Amino acid sequence: MNHPASLTTRLTLLFVLVSSAVLIGLAWVLHAAVERHFVEMDRGILQSKVEVLERLLARPPAQEELPALQQSVDEMFRSDPGLQLSVETTGGSVLLSSSQTAFPVEKIRALGEGETPSVFSWETGQSKYRGLVKRIEPELADIDPLILTAAINIDHHDRFMDRYSRTLFVFIPIATVLSGLLGWWAARRGLSPLRLIQQRAAAVTASQLSQRLPEDSVPRELTGLAHELNCMLDRLEEAFRRLSNFSSDIAHEMRTPVSNLLTQTQVALSRSRSSGEYQEVLASSVEELDRLSRMISDMLFLAKTDNGVSIPSTQELRLHEEIADLLDFYDALAEEEGVTLFSSGKAVIRGNRLMLRRALSNLLSNALRHSRPGGQVGVFIHDRNGMVELTVENDGETIPPEELPRLFDRFYRGDPARSRDEATGVGLGLAITQALIHAHSGTIRAESADGLTRFVVELPRSAQMPAA
Repeated sequence: MNHPASLTTRLTLLFVLVSSAVLIGLAWVLHAAVERHFVEMDRGILQSKVEVLERLLARPPAQEELPALQQSVDEMFRSDPGLQLSVETTGGSVLLSSSQTAFPVEKIRALGEGETPSVFSWETGQSKYRGLVKRIEPELADIDPLILTAAINIDHHDRFMDRYSRTLFVFIPIATVLSGLLGWWAARRGLSPLRLIQQRAAAVTASQLSQRLPEDSVPRELTGLAHELNCMLDRLEEAFRRLSNFSSDIAHEMRTPVSNLLTQTQVALSRSRSSGEYQEVLASSVEELDRLSRMISDMLFLAKTDNGVSIPSTQELRLHEEIADLLDFYDALAEEEGVTLFSSGKAVIRGNRLMLRRALSNLLSNALRHSRPGGQVGVFIHDRNGMVELTVENDGETIPPEELPRLFDRFYRGDPARSRDEATGVGLGLAITQALIHAHSGTIRAESADGLTRFVVELPRSAQMPAA
């Protein structure tokens, strides 16, 4: 299996490519600048010589004056043997020449047609020359124009440029290798915070979920990553804690009915009994089995909520009518306990009737179970900023603030002293209620103060308003 290249390798290669491109580009610019410098330097030398010759040829010499003029030119150029001179007419007659150097006649004549001086280069034999061509118009109309060519040997320039180029060809690969080593070192240093995060993450195990990644000792670009990973570890630690508590709670809750069943069965089998006694044992076993069945059913439902509850179908529901039906259902139990039931407000929501009825039924039964004798249980419906707020309120013992967030935990049961019903259930009702409310895109919270306990549910309001 081929693994992708490491970040260090990628950054090193990128650094090498960038530095190589910069070095090559810089070498090309410097080479062009040096070459241009030599051209301008040669142009200046040739221009000065041409100006001298131009003054000498201001008046075209007679035939008998040419030897003296040739001698003057030779003396002028004798100090610099690299300089060459050629003067000829546009008709092709050579008037003066400082040496036997073979000038490119055709190119000189072509350049001599222009009005401005032209610089060009050519090779002859083993030498290379750079020349300047200028056309001179004599003052006398009956004399042909002159083409003056001054040239300089540039072999020493070419030798310098060759050495310069070879130096660059040697320097650039060495500089590239050094840049690669420097890039590798910089990448290793720059990525060291990632290795620190890796080491800290490797230390996180099921028994050490409290380990956290350093946020203050990593670069600013990695602070967000470290923070999000720490938040993820917080969620994992909390989920693992709840899972551990859930496992221990479920074992505890199921141990009691299983122990009761085992004890009853062992006692019944210890000796022969009458059919009536066996029926009593079986009836008691049915109660325990029914409790186990309901517990398992609730746990399966809550297990599904971990992956999200799907609502099979939705419809427009008049919430106040659903509340009225539930109050009628609990009216007999409330009358028996001396508790008054009432409701107020109207609203229309969209949801699944059975799921919402189960959630609201859990809230009402919980309120009845914890209400004081002769107390009241009220259901209030309000429309608040596009949300329907439903509050189930009962008077009874105040719940301590530290217990309020735990009311919706699975298998959590408050102080039995606050409940008038000894069979307080297994502590799954409010957890199921919360899951059902969340499935309808709602929220639920608990409040308790001054002998009043409220469960506040917020659900999205339907577009259809209730009829008056």
